[in-house]
Amino acid sequence: MKKILITGANSYIGESLETWLKKNPNKYFVDTLDMLDKKWYEKDFSIYDVVFHVAGIAHADVGNVTEEIKKLYYSVNRDLAVEVASKAKKSGVKQFIFMSSMIVYSGCDTNYITRETIPKPLNFYGDSKWQAEKKIRDMETSVFKVVILRPPMIYGKGSKGNYPQLAKMASKLLVFPKTKNRRSMLHIDNLCEFIKLMIDNEEHGIYFPQNLEYTNTSDMVKYIAMVKGHKLFIVPGTNWIISIMKKIPGKIGVLASKAFGDSLYELSMSEYKVNYRVHTLIESIELTER
Repeated sequence: MKKILITGANSYIGESLETWLKKNPNKYFVDTLDMLDKKWYEKDFSIYDVVFHVAGIAHADVGNVTEEIKKLYYSVNRDLAVEVASKAKKSGVKQFIFMSSMIVYSGCDTNYITRETIPKPLNFYGDSKWQAEKKIRDMETSVFKVVILRPPMIYGKGSKGNYPQLAKMASKLLVFPKTKNRRSMLHIDNLCEFIKLMIDNEEHGIYFPQNLEYTNTSDMVKYIAMVKGHKLFIVPGTNWIISIMKKIPGKIGVLASKAFGDSLYELSMSEYKVNYRVHTLIESIELTER
């Protein structure tokens, strides 16, 4: 039996993984740990085989923040992560899995990421994750294996971020522009299965899990509307409107760039020796919306 500690109680990903692993109670023992105060340091890590560190701050409004908020991101996303990894190593934990993000590539000149693409964060959120990655990877030894996960946008029932905004539009709008953008996405169940395989196979290294197929924004909105039983018309020939929206200064321009721009991993870099995509894109939307 593998004993796993999830640091970041009540997080969406942490709770989802706990539920996923507890489907096999004879194979996994799962504990969670609240990281809101320093009491977490009193926890005995030595009884665990794996620590999955998911605690962190995401979804930053990077355009309007104080220096204090920036410091908080580094304190939580970098310093806390490194402190947890250090304690895990000293306690004899065999594997440390760190939840990073595709955000570490946000400042790159390309939106098509390959294994050769060097991370270049655009802002303090991405940089806090990138700095944590480097420090944690430096701790790796033959007996302390480190896994870094850099997933794209994660979605599923109860998820936060951009997906709920798309779902809201899909249930209210009557028309939506047709887009040709491509995006990498990852359903929460596919992520949980991938993490389970990382644990089972005692892996180490950097990984880029994503769904089997790309999607684009108009297809995603269309699928969501279809599952909800809402009539939505996808209107072609509206790329000029999207281009104008992207150029609008402030929040509208940022949201338009996120929703209608490209953001993708090369598919081959997300392959693994065992299949972890337990749901197709359509299946995952049905599970999320019903």
